[in-house]
Amino acid sequence: MRAETENLIQEIKQSLELLRRRLDWDAALRRLDELNALAEAPDLWDDPERAQKLMRERTGLEQSIETQRSMEQELDDANELIALGEEEGDDDVVREAEGGLARLKEAVAKRELEALLSGEADPNDSYLEVHAGAGGTESQDWAEMLLRMYVRWAEAHRYKVEWIEESAGDEAGIKSATIRVTGPNAFGWLKSESGVHRLVRISPFDSQNRRHTSFASVGAYPVIDDDIEVEIEEKDLRVDTYRASGAGGQHVNRTDSAVRITHQPTGIVVQCQNDRSQHKNRAAAMSMLKARLYELELQKRDAEKQAMHDAKGDIGWGHQIRSYVLHPYQMVKDLRTNEETADTQGVLNGDLDRFMEAALAHRVGGGEEAEA
Repeated sequence: MRAETENLIQEIKQSLELLRRRLDWDAALRRLDELNALAEAPDLWDDPERAQKLMRERTGLEQSIETQRSMEQELDDANELIALGEEEGDDDVVREAEGGLARLKEAVAKRELEALLSGEADPNDSYLEVHAGAGGTESQDWAEMLLRMYVRWAEAHRYKVEWIEESAGDEAGIKSATIRVTGPNAFGWLKSESGVHRLVRISPFDSQNRRHTSFASVGAYPVIDDDIEVEIEEKDLRVDTYRASGAGGQHVNRTDSAVRITHQPTGIVVQCQNDRSQHKNRAAAMSMLKARLYELELQKRDAEKQAMHDAKGDIGWGHQIRSYVLHPYQMVKDLRTNEETADTQGVLNGDLDRFMEAALAHRVGGGEEAEA
């Protein structure tokens, strides 16, 4: 076996051993047995919230254990295939196995990053808001492109997407929208997307084909369990009801039941219009408000610099985290990590993993957290 291949095998083996320790393998197996027993209890769904929490934990643990076993089996299979190929003098088999090792190394590296999603709210589902910046139709169209990008990303990862609120643009696109992304570590991944996103392109709305720069902001906030206490004084709230309107907004209803809640001490505004019941929309809006206030508290506790969307900054120059250039060249570049790619269409179709992984590695490696 070539020395290069032996070194690669050792690197993968060490990484897999580290992942096992982080998972606390024996304890994880015992906990999964406990969860499986609890899931079979006849009275499980007497308490739906507790049942859902238990099932989410079981699903996440099952996936972690199965992924670990699968990667370890892949390593064993590649080892056996290389030995067989060398014994029979079949270079094609050896090359195929070495290619599998290279792919496995990438998968293990990604898994190592996921194992670092250890923030208090990282495992939670996530609300994701997109707001168009100044610039009318241009920015509203860009906001809709961003929203589509995140929906594509979520669907590719088999996350569930639920529309909470959508405000149509004047001529095209959206002024704002809120979705809920449900799945393991949804907030852990999406939190790195909070900030201002800048687009440079030849405008499809400009008859003179001039180049335009547009801005839109993204905010991610964790969905929190009801057993987490967030104090909200009724006197601090302004509650407005309204009717969803506009040319777009195809994901929401058209009744007068839409609810907007303003938390006056912080200026945070949340709104929901996806149900015909005003009561349900108010409950959903309150849940989002709790999430926003909880995230604000997490930021204070962790001394993070990142600002909430509706605080303190224009959606424009000086606040952006990523640039998407479609003209005069093709480039998407993250301004925090310097991660970049020329595959702009791939990114706009939801291929965001490289940027999220780089941002996570940057934070864990002492980037934002060290600066805070």
